[in-house]
Amino acid sequence: MARQGLDADVEGSTEPTGTDRVAIDSALVAEDLALSYPTSDEAVVDCSRLDIPEGAVTALVGPNGSGKSTLLKALSNHLTPDDGAVYLHGESIQSMSQKELARELGHLSQENDSLNSITVEDLAYHGRYPHRGFFDSVTADDRDAVDRALELAGVDDLRDAELGQLSGGQKQLAWIAMVLAQDTDVLLLDEPTTFLDLYHQLRVLETIRQLNEEKDVTVAVVLHDISQAARFADYLIALDDGELYDWGPPENVVTEELLADVFDVEAAVRHDPDVRIQPKAALSNESE
Repeated sequence: MARQGLDADVEGSTEPTGTDRVAIDSALVAEDLALSYPTSDEAVVDCSRLDIPEGAVTALVGPNGSGKSTLLKALSNHLTPDDGAVYLHGESIQSMSQKELARELGHLSQENDSLNSITVEDLAYHGRYPHRGFFDSVTADDRDAVDRALELAGVDDLRDAELGQLSGGQKQLAWIAMVLAQDTDVLLLDEPTTFLDLYHQLRVLETIRQLNEEKDVTVAVVLHDISQAARFADYLIALDDGELYDWGPPENVVTEELLADVFDVEAAVRHDPDVRIQPKAALSNESE
């Protein structure tokens, strides 16, 4: 059963329930959302209200098939809702042109095209398309944005390398550089650390956090590892079978109840001060 952790008004601000009720401005708001695919018999995601707080990093967590990627597609206007609407800074994203939306919101999906012969720098320049006309030449602003994106993503030394020459982690950072070159205020990332080794996982997360802290970019990211999400994100959205189970700071959301209900895991949760998850079987072995 969903255990939704917030009250909300219709103006785009939210208040977590409980004793500490602090208003939170939302960059993205989804209302009365029902999402499905042509191959599905019923809604894959059914959510009455969901908020992505302004200027924060929010991680979407849940088991496979819980609707995380589907929800991100709707938030980025890559999937049209059956019902409901998504608002970016108060404006319906479906009323915005593709280029207008891309100037304000960057989206990196799991389904990137295989462009093995393109260089890292040329890929980053693809991120500048929302800011240019079809026949416009590259401007100084474009060059500056690409240089910043390559440096922030940590791939400046690879700018002349072709994607096909890169490791999986380097290639993922190159795609992130392309999204960063869009220079948007809101960034949506769908499992950017999947299939990466630990070094590149941390490198990607550090890049996202740096972007948030230095540029005040709002980030919503789907992460597979709930422990990693709890350490990295300001807020968590926990999904279970296409419904919002809970929302709020990691220390409020990550509970033994959540792990049992959503992930079917019996584990202890500790806060010291970061969230730590330890299987109860391991705790039992330690006490023997």
